[in-house]
Amino acid sequence: MSISDIMIHIDQSLNTEARLAMEERMRQIEGVVAPRFNSGKEHLLLVAFNSDKASAAALLGAVRASGYSAQLVGV
Repeated sequence: MSISDIMIHIDQSLNTEARLAMEERMRQIEGVVAPRFNSGKEHLLLVAFNSDKASAAALLGAVRASGYSAQLVGV
């Protein structure tokens, strides 16, 4: 198993409920290990995932499919 981390910048402001819902949505994707927002950086979603099961593009696509404008950070 190969664990990777990506950071996704979400353009919109998400309230606590929306952030929790996004974390839960990400957990439903096969291969996602730990999605999380950090306090004070509510636009940044850090996702640890098994790169043998999921791709950065698929994770970004899931955020965008939720109706948010987003991009990968540092790619």
